[in-house]
Parts: sequence; structure tokens; C-alpha cells
Amino acid sequence: MLNLLRRDGGATIAHVIEATGWAQHTVRGFFAGLKKKGHTVEVLERVKQVSAGKQGAKGSYSIYRVISPVAV
Repeated sequence: MLNLLRRDGGATIAHVIEATGWAQHTVRGFFAGLKKKGHTVEVLERVKQVSAGKQGAKGSYSIYRVISPVAV
């Protein structure tokens, strides 16, 4: 899982769901757990699809990448 998130291009939540079969909220919890363990979860890009009402629409997503903590 971490190899997927460490790629230069990162991964979306949809990529993680496809690889693990987890629910979206579980993936977000996994990211939170990584942060607690000292990993940096950075957002490489936010792609926002805009509907006629100028609000986020289906198809919006973010690309995440994980940077492991440096061992001391």
C-alpha cells in the first residue's frame, strides 16, 4: 500500500480503494493513521469538477503522496 502512495505521481483515494477493496472512509482513516505515525501525507493536486451551481461535482478528486519519516 505504501509503495502505491510513495510513487512520484502519488495516488487517489480511488486507486487505494481499487487496490484494497476498502471503503472511502477507511482510506481516509488510514491516511490519518499514517500521519499519527509520523508520515507526511501531501496533496500533490486537487482536481475539482464544477457543476452549474459552482459547487464541487462528482469526479472531483485529490492526488496524495506519502513521505516516510526520517529515522533518527
